[in-house]
Amino acid sequence: MIPRPGCIPVVLPLLLLGACASGPTFDTSQVDRSLTPASITASPQYAKGTQVLWGGIILGVTNLANSTLIEMLAYPLDSRGKPQRDAAPQGHFLLEQSGFLEPVFYANGKLLTVTGAVLRTETEKVGESQQIYPVVSAKELYIWPTDSFHDDSSLQFGGAIGVGSGF
Repeated sequence: MIPRPGCIPVVLPLLLLGACASGPTFDTSQVDRSLTPASITASPQYAKGTQVLWGGIILGVTNLANSTLIEMLAYPLDSRGKPQRDAAPQGHFLLEQSGFLEPVFYANGKLLTVTGAVLRTETEKVGESQQIYPVVSAKELYIWPTDSFHDDSSLQFGGAIGVGSGF
């Protein structure tokens, strides 16, 4: 069936707007939004099993025999769940995902948001000091696109629709 020419000006903008509105949907029904990696580091005994929604910048990926650990520098999240790099960091954490995660897709510097449960804390040597990391068992992961359109926190739309000719 061929669409009528009068339908195109109505349908095309709706399709374009639908493409702009896509993004992650996180299950936050059990999430404790008051917790940050820094707050758990200060009082780790109270956090085990707590559901969190955290995000930040990937600092490193380590594939183990049956799981993958991703080291993160946490940032506050905006209303869509995207880490806000221009805000003050909220500490470091590790996320643990069962199975193998491809390091190319989870490369250093990418933004990632995760939901999951706090499993434990781990102490790692960083230089000459000890660093405590909350470890989150990943339930949902979302890697934010790196193109310039998605990196802006504001919605931008540009383009032209119409009929014309050019030489």
